[in-house]
Amino acid sequence: MEYIFSDRVNTLKPSAIREIFKYAADPQVVSLSAGNPAPDAFPCKEVAEISAKILSERPIEALQYSVTEGYAPLREHLKGYMKQKYGIGTENDELIITSGAQQIMDLATKSLCNEGDTVICEAPSFIGSLNSFRSYNAKLCGVPVESDGINTEILEEKLKSEKNVKLIYVIPNFQNPSGVTMSFEKRKKVYELAKQYGVMILEDNPYGDLRYSGEDIPSIKSLDKDGIVIYSGSFSKVLSPGIRVGWCVAPAPVVQKMVVCKQGSDVHTNIWSQMVAYEFMTKYDFEGHLDRLRSLYRKKAQYMMDLLDEYMVPYITYDKIDGGLFIMCKLPDYIDMLKFCKEAVMRKVCVVPGNAFLTDENELCHTFRINFSTPTDEQLEKGIKILGELLKELCEAKEEN
Repeated sequence: MEYIFSDRVNTLKPSAIREIFKYAADPQVVSLSAGNPAPDAFPCKEVAEISAKILSERPIEALQYSVTEGYAPLREHLKGYMKQKYGIGTENDELIITSGAQQIMDLATKSLCNEGDTVICEAPSFIGSLNSFRSYNAKLCGVPVESDGINTEILEEKLKSEKNVKLIYVIPNFQNPSGVTMSFEKRKKVYELAKQYGVMILEDNPYGDLRYSGEDIPSIKSLDKDGIVIYSGSFSKVLSPGIRVGWCVAPAPVVQKMVVCKQGSDVHTNIWSQMVAYEFMTKYDFEGHLDRLRSLYRKKAQYMMDLLDEYMVPYITYDKIDGGLFIMCKLPDYIDMLKFCKEAVMRKVCVVPGNAFLTDENELCHTFRINFSTPTDEQLEKGIKILGELLKELCEAKEEN
């Protein structure tokens, strides 16, 4: 039978470079390509206790259908928590619980974008969000990310020149994949530009609680007095990605449309997961848990940067990070990045080619992303040493030619 797919998905194709990731399943391969939390980060004992109590005392509540907006106690707690701790949420905002932050990208695009509308993204940006935008046939427009965040001059140029811009998508804290953090000055400028040009901001913040050095910077949503910012939060990096619980704070009319769209998607987010998240936040030491995660990732991040400095600098350049799970490395311009990544796989080390995170994967790119949260320290040292040896060989061979 000939299968005829919808126009909306017919142009979506798997990236050839993602074939590299298939090798990461090999136990002999050091995978620096994943974005998973560290195995030591999961509060397994607490989740087991909470789950047992829920299924013993309130099994029907956890197993029955529920409301699309989310588990009411969790919603109310998050509203207060976000307002008190981060200054997020006004009387004109509402909150919806989603199946991970990824669903927020899907629901926001479905609610606000028509086919052919433009979504301005950081370049590079998170591949999962880019694919959500692509799935609705949105036009993606990339704006370069600098060491202090998105280039606001180019952002304004794009807002002037691009047609039907509906969203500006940004990851201000410890951006995936670059690892950089947007300065407060740039956050204010992004907000001012969005207001000036009548465009909504989609602020994705899965890593904000994982700052292990420096001072917190106010979110763009905390500046929102005009109802133009959609804020995306998630438990994936601070509790568990497997429970698939995220939340969105946005203007009430936007949330109302997202609720309707979600009803046609998955009806509601897993209620057991929401109950676990609520109990963990309110009955256990959630802030102490966050402190433990910061301590864990602070050590791993510093170790990774020490390894990069020892084995790969000066062949690469990179921005030092203050939080999150990723570092992006830039190769010399004369090194073929894809060849480097493929040869690394052959030597049993997986990294992510930088062009996977661009709005146009065919654009010339000299970067690759590494993750330090999942591998052990031994694996990190082994992997970085191999990458350093490979890069030294490639650079010396280029010099000889």
